[in-house]
Amino acid sequence: ILLLVSVNQILLLLLVLTVCAILYNKVHQVPLALKNETVDLESPGEMEEEIPVVICAAAGRMGATVAAISSIYSNTEANVLFYIVGLKTTIPHIRKWIENSKLKEIKFKVVEFNPMVLKGKIRQDASRPELLQPLNFVRFYLPLLIQKHEKVIYLDDDVIVQGDIQELYDTKLAPGHAAAFSDDCDLPSTHEMIRSVGMQNTYMGFLDYRKQAIRDLGISPSTCSFNPGVIVANMTEWKHQRITKQLEKWMQRNVEENLYSSTLGGGVATSPMLIVFHGKYSSINPMWHIRHLGWSPDARYSEQFLQEAKLLHWNGRYKPWDYPSVHTDLWENWFIPDPLGKFKLTRPDS
Repeated sequence: ILLLVSVNQILLLLLVLTVCAILYNKVHQVPLALKNETVDLESPGEMEEEIPVVICAAAGRMGATVAAISSIYSNTEANVLFYIVGLKTTIPHIRKWIENSKLKEIKFKVVEFNPMVLKGKIRQDASRPELLQPLNFVRFYLPLLIQKHEKVIYLDDDVIVQGDIQELYDTKLAPGHAAAFSDDCDLPSTHEMIRSVGMQNTYMGFLDYRKQAIRDLGISPSTCSFNPGVIVANMTEWKHQRITKQLEKWMQRNVEENLYSSTLGGGVATSPMLIVFHGKYSSINPMWHIRHLGWSPDARYSEQFLQEAKLLHWNGRYKPWDYPSVHTDLWENWFIPDPLGKFKLTRPDS
């Protein structure tokens, strides 16, 4: 009898365990056809591609950096990681600005740029000293600052992004191309603006063709230039082609031979890129780089054209946080006041 009771207890226990196992599987089992979908649903952050955006935070211009970041963050659902590059003295300020504003939700890393890498590579030019600021050359050193990404977006600080940054990131780079830029001749709508403000859009405006080293390049002076204020870069190709070393070589040659002073078009940061990337870059959709907004305090684009633009760039002397400047309302939409009160907008009534 005792043996019979023990057997019945064991059978009952096995039955209970079987029922529990069946119920557990019913609750937790995922149909095979849905397994991939549930992985995406359970860990979207791990599956979503990270979009690295590099932007500088220079002393006296940090409001521009904040406005650019604000515009990007507000107009996309993409997983953006901001690399904010500054000098040792400016980093604490930009960090506090972000952490004490609505931008505290963004993903960002602050990267210190050491200006010593530029020692002996920049020729002093009193005509436009602002173009010689160390952070203007950050774009030359992208692989040294950004380690883990295959593809990177670099933006100047004086831009506003009105489109989804995912579109820009999806720019296709041809095999063998380390970067994509916008041609200065690519958009007929901008040609009238270029003529009215005397903006250069050919190599003649950036390189000194009186110098033998420039003529030896074999580049026609009428070749259309490009603007390196917006770059989509392939880091693998950049490193493979030793782009940074090539750029440094042409910086060094300018120190020795004065091949392109900043009295010409875009200063000493644009000209080396025009040489190194000549005939070896892909194109960015022209609506993703509407430029020259800072070249005149008077010349304006039509409001309809600006509304359709994906990215606006105030390249030139007349910045939207200063006065005079144009289309400041579009820029100020994204500006976030400095919680420390150091950066202030310059306006006619201020």
